Parts: sequence; structure tokens; C-alpha cells
Amino acid sequence: MYKYVKQILFQLQPEDAHDFVTRQLKTYANFPGIDRLLDRKFMYKSDDLAREVFGIHFKNPVGLAAGFDKNADYIQELNHFGFGFIEIGTVTPRPQPGNDLPRMFRLTEDQALINRMGFNNKGVDYAVTQLQRLKNRNQYIIGGNIGKNKTTPNDVAVNDYMDCFNALYDYVDYFVVNVSSPNTPGLRDLQEKEPLTFILNSLQNLNHLKPKPKPILLKIAPDLSDEQLDDIIEIVATTKIGGVISTNTTLSRAGLVSPTALINEAGGISGKPLTKRSTEVIRYLSTQSKGAFPIIGVGGIFTAEDAQEKLDAGASLVQVYTSFIYEGPGVVREICEGLSKK
Repeated sequence: MYKYVKQILFQLQPEDAHDFVTRQLKTYANFPGIDRLLDRKFMYKSDDLAREVFGIHFKNPVGLAAGFDKNADYIQELNHFGFGFIEIGTVTPRPQPGNDLPRMFRLTEDQALINRMGFNNKGVDYAVTQLQRLKNRNQYIIGGNIGKNKTTPNDVAVNDYMDCFNALYDYVDYFVVNVSSPNTPGLRDLQEKEPLTFILNSLQNLNHLKPKPKPILLKIAPDLSDEQLDDIIEIVATTKIGGVISTNTTLSRAGLVSPTALINEAGGISGKPLTKRSTEVIRYLSTQSKGAFPIIGVGGIFTAEDAQEKLDAGASLVQVYTSFIYEGPGVVREICEGLSKK
């Protein structure tokens, strides 16, 4: 059925389609009867999918990547689609509108998206308010993906990450430090060894002052060299953070077949073109570190085979986003069912 719905949705601009779908979710997904129907249709439960990663129990290894629910508006509704965990954000201390429209583009021939959103979000205080309203909080595993505001200079960026950490600490299960988005000017400079170590050490020092320290993960770009990945391995060991998310969107345009005008749009690419490279990065990190830390694999996961490839390469968990757009709400169940059979 989704292939017919997708034909209609894909007539809309990507952000308009996203807003339409999420409004419908908010309106109808929690109606008595509809919520149970969605659960029966889209959830796949199997004990062999459960796992413990960085001290957290996950009912299954398939999560929703950051970017879909930036402001923690739809956690309860999205939970009906079988995700093992949901990552909100990227959240910044202050609200910001993001980059000018249009800023998201479908590359349908490549089953990909280009986005240059620019951390558009309503600010961390709004996200906290939404998280405080959640009922049955123990039903959800929630990650908080945090970033800096566009106007914050890099030399004081650590303050933005610490502000978000403090605000979200009571309401999320793990944190993700995002220094790898290509859409905030200068942000990727923070992936360099010295500034990144400083930010992660500062967050860890703050973390250990809390009653119960929470896992802090680092989300990295797929465009890093082997030498830079070696630095990441060393930084994880030095700062003793919980793990790595591999990977964010790519700036590479290699192998794309969509119209040139679309390919030349600025921004990061997600979806099928990222499948191979994200797996390569996972395998490199896992092999070179000898499995020293957990990895969440993300990038071009459309099928159970894609997910299994990431897990075989060394990932402990996986996340989807673009396939949720292209394949529809049944993709999580299909991946989970396929993983269970394997």
C-alpha cells in the first residue's frame, strides 16, 4: 500500500511531506484501537533481537536516526512502528531556523536524500518540555543528539554541548555529540583531534558529576581518512566515551545517477549511496580498535541484509532514516523479522 501513498507524498516538497505525515501521526496514531492496530501491523517482537549495549537494554537493534524527530514531538507515535530506540535532535541550546528553503531534495534514482537543514530546531528547552510530557517513559529508549548553534564560535562550542547535556540529562538514555554535520559552517573542524578531545573530556567530566553517568557517543562523518579514523579510535580510548555512531551524511557525489541539477545541490547525502562507505568505516573502527567500543551503524540500511552487513562489520546496533521515507513504515518490521530469521 505504501508505494501508492508514496506517489502522492513525493508530489510534495520533502519538508511539506514530512510535516503532513507527522501531523497525521499526531492526530490519529494514539486513538483507541488505532494504536493497537499499528502495533500489530508494524511491531515485530522476538527475544533473540534483544541486546545490552553500553549498559542499556534494547528490545531490538533497529533505531530511528536523528533528524526525523528533531524536537521530541513524536516519540510516542513513532514507537508504534517497532523501533528499538529513537534519537531526537540535533538539538541546540537556542532555537534556530536552520538554512533557507529549499534545503532537502530527493534523489529518487539513487534512493537518497540531500539535506542542508542546518540544525533547524526549537531549542533544548522545548525538547525538554516535550520529553517531560511523555507517558510511560520506561517504554522508550531515547537518545539525545546535541550540537552547537550556528552563531556560537568554535572556540566556545563546548559550552553549547554542555548546556544541552545538562538540560537533557534527566530525560534521555544516551547522548550523541554531533560535530559531523556538513551543514553548519565550520562544525566539522571540531572533528579535529584537539578540539574534539577537549569537548568530549569536558562532557565526561560533567557526566561523572551526575548521580548516574550516561553513555556519550560520537557521531562521525563518512568522509574521514584512515588517519583521522585512527585519531577517533585514540580519542574514544582517551576520553572513555561510550561509543561511536558511524556515519553521518556524506559530501561525496561518486556514482550518483540522478539529474545533475539535483546532484549539485549543496548538502549531505543519506541513503543507498552511503551503504558501502558507512560499512567500511564501521569495519575499520571495529578491526583497528579490536572491538574496544560499541558502534551504532547508520547509512543506507534498507533491508535486513543491509543491517546484517553492518552488524557483521562490527556494529552493535543500527539506525534507519532514509529507508523509512522510501520504503515506508513497514521497513523496521521487515528488518527485524529478517534479522531474527538470520
